[in-house]
Amino acid sequence: MSVTSFRITPNTEPTSAGDRAAILADPGFGRFFTDHMVHVRWSASGGWETGEVRPYGPLSLDPATAALHYGQTVFEGIKAYRHPDGSVWTFRPERNAERLRASARRLALPEPDTGTFLEALEALVRQDVDWVPTPQHHGAESSLYLRPFMIASEPFLGVRPSRTVDFHVIACPTAAYFAGGVKPVRIWLSSHYTRAAPGGTGAAKCGGNYAASLAAQQEASAHDCEQVVFLDASEHRWVEELGGMNVCFVFDNERLVTPPVSGTILEGVTRASLLELAADAGLSVEERPVSIGEWIEAADSGALTEVFACGTAAVVTPIGELVTEERTIACGDSDGGTVGPMLRRALLDLQYGHRRDERGWMTRLA
Repeated sequence: MSVTSFRITPNTEPTSAGDRAAILADPGFGRFFTDHMVHVRWSASGGWETGEVRPYGPLSLDPATAALHYGQTVFEGIKAYRHPDGSVWTFRPERNAERLRASARRLALPEPDTGTFLEALEALVRQDVDWVPTPQHHGAESSLYLRPFMIASEPFLGVRPSRTVDFHVIACPTAAYFAGGVKPVRIWLSSHYTRAAPGGTGAAKCGGNYAASLAAQQEASAHDCEQVVFLDASEHRWVEELGGMNVCFVFDNERLVTPPVSGTILEGVTRASLLELAADAGLSVEERPVSIGEWIEAADSGALTEVFACGTAAVVTPIGELVTEERTIACGDSDGGTVGPMLRRALLDLQYGHRRDERGWMTRLA
């Protein structure tokens, strides 16, 4: 993918300043969308066309559109943060671009290059910069969530890669991912469903993985749990990840352990960044398999002092209880512990411009 500029087609009926201010005061997550979107078309015969920033609105799809039938679609999640001086930045977008390419490769879609991926984000944010929330105080977590995605758009019912593909970016202002704020959550251990299998699409950020997790998520909700955790498909023994987040364990307040990304676990940008920040803070960091038996035994003995989930949307969320069909297991301190909150604050301070960016992780968009 190589697009050197994006045409701008302004929305002639943008959201009024008053309505936008009301939305930004209470955006929730994924409920309201900005005035514009990015679109770039790819075809097998002509490659990538010039991109466009155009008014946000419905897509016109033929009933035979390939993505509707065979799930040939991938996406990303990334945020734009307003800094104290009013500028707008994003966090490690090259990693998201790299992961989108890997997902596209696995789903037999064309691979966007990093330069155009970044240009698409910048073009949309600059056009809708007034939609980027200004945090009202240090510690507030409002941001603009950006959702790049690709869909197989050819109207064709044969089972083969689509010969036309549409790349889009949409954006929505967002507050904290969990409505109740940052507090320990209950998670359900799925014993009937698996998220991914070796050789499958577990390492790709594709729609089918999330669709496959929803039945287990419903099961979790029926047991008064906010999320579900999956085990491996082969032995049903090893902890993999939550429905949409990676999971980390803290032992004795000094060792941070997380399952390795080995083809069935999504390579989270937040996960990778936290591992580096944890090492900076003097923690021992391990990427190794963790069995459900070890989790329960260490929780019962007190050796497991914290468990938390991490991802772009939720950042770092403490896990207070693991609920199984047999029992409920307390996971460390009831208040969420100290390591997870420390790493959460370090990451957010960097993303919101309250901490020096020593690694060059931040990229300015506007």
